[in-house]
Amino acid sequence: MGNPGKEDNIIPERAAWSKPLEFVLSCIGYAVGLGNVWRFPYLCYQNGGGAFLITYFIMLIIMGMPIFLLELVIGQYSGLGPDEAFTRMAPIFRGLGYCTLVVITIVTIYYMVIIAWALFYFFASFTSELPFGSCSNSFNTQGCYSVAQDEKCKTSETFYNRTCSSIDKICKEANFTGYEDKFHCKTEDGKIHLKKVLTDRVLATSEYFNNYVLGRHDATWEEFGGLRWQLVLCLLLAWIIGYLCVVRGVKTSGKAVYFTALFPYVVLTILVVFGLTLEGSGDGILVYLKPNWEKLLEAKVWGNAASQTFYSFGIGCGSLITLSSYSDFSNNCLKDALIVTAANAFTSIYAGFAIFAMLGFLALKTGLPVEEVAEQGPGLAFVAYPEALLQLPVPTLWALIFFFMLFVLGLGSQFAGVEAINTTLLDKWPKLRKHQVYVTLTICILCFLLALPMCADGGIYLFTILEWNTASWAILLIGLAEVVIASWAYGCNRFLDNMEDMQMKLSLPARWWWWGCWVILTPASLIGVFAFQMSTFEFAEYEGYAFPDWADILGVLVGLATLAPMPIMAGISLFQRKYSGMEWLRPTRDWGPQKKSGSTEILTEKDEKPVYTIEIQK
Repeated sequence: MGNPGKEDNIIPERAAWSKPLEFVLSCIGYAVGLGNVWRFPYLCYQNGGGAFLITYFIMLIIMGMPIFLLELVIGQYSGLGPDEAFTRMAPIFRGLGYCTLVVITIVTIYYMVIIAWALFYFFASFTSELPFGSCSNSFNTQGCYSVAQDEKCKTSETFYNRTCSSIDKICKEANFTGYEDKFHCKTEDGKIHLKKVLTDRVLATSEYFNNYVLGRHDATWEEFGGLRWQLVLCLLLAWIIGYLCVVRGVKTSGKAVYFTALFPYVVLTILVVFGLTLEGSGDGILVYLKPNWEKLLEAKVWGNAASQTFYSFGIGCGSLITLSSYSDFSNNCLKDALIVTAANAFTSIYAGFAIFAMLGFLALKTGLPVEEVAEQGPGLAFVAYPEALLQLPVPTLWALIFFFMLFVLGLGSQFAGVEAINTTLLDKWPKLRKHQVYVTLTICILCFLLALPMCADGGIYLFTILEWNTASWAILLIGLAEVVIASWAYGCNRFLDNMEDMQMKLSLPARWWWWGCWVILTPASLIGVFAFQMSTFEFAEYEGYAFPDWADILGVLVGLATLAPMPIMAGISLFQRKYSGMEWLRPTRDWGPQKKSGSTEILTEKDEKPVYTIEIQK
């Protein structure tokens, strides 16, 4: 029953969720993030509106949910993080856990920079006149255009060269016959929008984001510039808050998710209800959902639906395996997977109503089609949407609400990332569990320091390289490897039996469905999407900036770095010859169900691997 003379070798028990609801909310908080707000709505309208929803739900069912469930089952059954779990399931794939570790580390580093941007805007919004709507700042160029300042001009004038200028004069200087209205020059056979005449005119919100927040106006890869102290402080604050939420692992993050997972829905509901009351909102919603059935015949639409599914679920990063490893062995993670999948899909579609209602309103204010004010990525959250906020009554209040929601959404996704890195270390070296507070602190400090270059004037270029190449093509291969391990190497029938061992009773049709997904449909869809992405591969770009060749090479190397641990660790294992024949593809002797509650871990002097003893209750 252990060695009482070796008390120093007794390891604290592995943490566990206080309630099953905390696990579900943590998964929702992780899966539902900024991508649901700034990526899905744009992809939906760009790829056929309502028709895109068909492709999205198909990919959700045959690829997203099967991998999501697979990761939950692996973590819950083994009670281990991805590193130890994959090593024990199939030794030849021992490097797969490190692949997920590299991915989630890079994502955790650059994702917190986005949260720092949200904090920057949040603090900047504590003023009666929002600074991102004005062209009167020192960093603004002559081409700056403010919708708010334009509304103060006369009907015959427009805001140009940072002042109110005659539309008639501008149009005639551009060789047109005169002006048609506030937004258009008159031609002999129609009219042309002033935007096409004044091609150097840039929205004030765009200049605020690029020139002031990022400091990008003069920066290049070669002239990277210095650190922007405001961003550094916002990043530091984000990490401090993040650390306090995860300081004791799931014991603290499990409590924080009650707020971070649920609060964004309150804000989204407010934005949806209010947005639908705005003039022009109906036009925005129509553009968002109007189906273009011809798009279903385009391979690109299916590829985008698949990539969005992968992106929105956060699969292939090891975080879900980590979160589920703290669940009770008999938890019904199949039910949890269905709940999180439904919540993720609902949030993506629901956020689109809030976003496009505002964009329809902004289109009306600028005299532009909705298609021309709709952007994706940071451009939507920090350029187009702030411009719409400026047009609302009490814009300061709406800005504070919106950017605080972005902060909470992003922070909720970060908990799982930090926990995944933390768990990998604690599973590898169990003695460190006594010092978990300091391990977590070290992780947060290192991630903060590694993100500092992205707070420089040219930091957006490094951010783009990492974001473009990390959670994209490379992560598809990691997901494929996970499915292959469980369904082909380990054996799908054995995997399904493990699910039933955890009290998940599967009917015969359900059992055949999951077998068909994991053995055939999901691998085939992953291979197809990867082939499509490779055939249409483009190097990273940011608002037309041409990256130098060496930066493109760096981006590809970043993607390859996330895959490198797999062949490297397989090669090391083969060289060490620990196994032979089919043993490489079979689970090791220490693979099995997670230890029961009430057991004590004791380190043996020989190999410092935990040995479990069961304390029998009298």
